[in-house]
Amino acid sequence: MEDQNQSKGQKELQERVLKTHLCTGCGACVNLCPYQVIYNDQTIVLHPCDLKEGRCYAFCPRTPTDYDALRKTLFDEADLTPEIGPVKGFYIARAADEQVREQAQHGGTVTALISLALQQGLIDTAIVAEGQKDFQQHGVTVHDPSEIKKRGKSKFIVSPTIAEFNKAAQGDFQRIGVVATPCQAFALAKMRLKPISTNDNQIDKLKLVIGLFCGWTLSWRRFADLLTTKTNLSNITGMDIPPGKRAVEVYTTNGTLHFSMDELASYIREACHVCQDTTAEFSDIAVGSARLPEDWAETKTWNQVIVRSQRGRELLELARAKGVLEFRDVPEGVLEDLKKAAGEKKKTVLDRLAEKNGK
Repeated sequence: MEDQNQSKGQKELQERVLKTHLCTGCGACVNLCPYQVIYNDQTIVLHPCDLKEGRCYAFCPRTPTDYDALRKTLFDEADLTPEIGPVKGFYIARAADEQVREQAQHGGTVTALISLALQQGLIDTAIVAEGQKDFQQHGVTVHDPSEIKKRGKSKFIVSPTIAEFNKAAQGDFQRIGVVATPCQAFALAKMRLKPISTNDNQIDKLKLVIGLFCGWTLSWRRFADLLTTKTNLSNITGMDIPPGKRAVEVYTTNGTLHFSMDELASYIREACHVCQDTTAEFSDIAVGSARLPEDWAETKTWNQVIVRSQRGRELLELARAKGVLEFRDVPEGVLEDLKKAAGEKKKTVLDRLAEKNGK
């Protein structure tokens, strides 16, 4: 077994992550130094670095990590589950404000929570994803709660959000919240352990992580090329995956485009095929689309929410007390179904890795 404590740097990052197409595009290795950048949805090495020990390697979510030790260090051991990580509570919730729900991907819970954290001064800065030119996604720094509402839609394209966190943490902000996918939340968790001694403690400014359920993301260049054969990229207003259809719907000003999952299989980032985490296990609160017995029109207005930490529990209860979120009873079997699906994904990934590595 590889010694996870052995010092490694940019050279090993290139050999074991970038050149093997395991890069998730999270941005954890960017804005730490001038040597790595994100360009056209790819992590690019601009200049070789001769440091034998680098934060770029230490923070990467695709370098070796003792998952069990990390979980037990950051969370209450009594809350840990093998399928979906720590669980202090499980809820079905949504933003109480109907306008927030209309502008968000589904129930608007993430928008409501991160906006509330800003309003209450729990954080002074939020790092969220934003679509930019040619359908690319980037991390942006937001201070005004009203600006959060404009960025609630998902495009299923990875955003190098942690690169924006690295940049923001070098400034005067003291309480930063991040909306993160599973790999991004994992990178932040690795940073919190401070695996490399430095003179800065920028990760101490991280005060909140709201995680997003995620099964995969699409390669920006290839998917954008496909979309341009169907529509102008500027016409796209949103995307979704209705349950039971095994298809992605792309909403445009001229109508809806349909892509089967079989058609899109080759457009999924290779790194997603070796990701075990679908529920953002290293976040304070994780939020995903609800799975309810009602029809899709009603179901898509709700979220399933996992509270993982005491910080997450306090924020959720504040949202309840302030009337920012509304709740409904959790239908029987919903949590069990989530655990089953997450467990099956983990088994598939482990089987794939065992086949690839021969052990």
